[in-house]
Amino acid sequence: MNDYLTKALVYGGSIRAYALNATKTVSEAQKRHETWHTSSAALGRALIGTLLLSNSSLKNDDRLTVKIQGDGPAGAIIIDGDAKGNVKGYIQNPHVSLDSNEYGKIDVRGAVGTQGIFTVIKDLGLKEPFSGQVPIVSGELGEDFTYYLAASEQIPSAVGLSVLVDKDESIKAAGGFMIQVMPGASEEVIGNLEEKLAKMPPISDLIAAGNTPEEILELIFEGESIMFLEEMPVQFTCDCSKEKFSKAMITLGYQELQAMIDEDHGAEAVCSFCNEKYQFDEAGLVALQQEITGGNE
Repeated sequence: MNDYLTKALVYGGSIRAYALNATKTVSEAQKRHETWHTSSAALGRALIGTLLLSNSSLKNDDRLTVKIQGDGPAGAIIIDGDAKGNVKGYIQNPHVSLDSNEYGKIDVRGAVGTQGIFTVIKDLGLKEPFSGQVPIVSGELGEDFTYYLAASEQIPSAVGLSVLVDKDESIKAAGGFMIQVMPGASEEVIGNLEEKLAKMPPISDLIAAGNTPEEILELIFEGESIMFLEEMPVQFTCDCSKEKFSKAMITLGYQELQAMIDEDHGAEAVCSFCNEKYQFDEAGLVALQQEITGGNE
């Protein structure tokens, strides 16, 4: 099954619902960054949460960045997403492998930490980007996305994020849901939702068993009429290129490039987001120097 997100309305439009399968997306990130299982789960949950947040709050060419800066051994997690289902991201320490928590689950809280800052920066095409910042309240990340939406965007929500890591470190299943309460939703509807969500198994278990995003929403809203609006493919993708790194290296200046030539006879640039590597030999660095000088030494 290819990764995709589905959007729906329930209870006459008073509830907005999103669910997605992101198994291949998280698997791509795991392979690129060679993450160990606790880091894989933390990075995967952040990728899934960013996909849900991006597609619930962005339009057209808007973009956003989620920064999770906790006090755990995983370090910072940085994710970029857009309104078109594209996401990329990295975790500062990809090699965190902790024992299971008291519930027998991957200890994402232990990796992320419980103290720190959760930041969302939205580029909406305006002069200044919108930035919202809240403290980390859980470290499990689903609760942290939920708290951000309530505190910073005043949208009561429930966010479920789940990654199932196999024994060989590969990603067996990954996905999530976001339920948003719109103005006009009754207390009865909210109460029913809370009861149903409390009984939900992990989303990754449902995906591993073959459930689609639509079927996940049907489980959450059992017996209710669901209006499915659209499906959107989602994927891990990065827009880095050698040309972009060339422009960045030019800003280092002539002398810094000369030091690379003298000391290393070349340079390697590595993209933080996707771990793609770009090689610059001596001739390539000299060409960049010539761009700085306009061909005049």
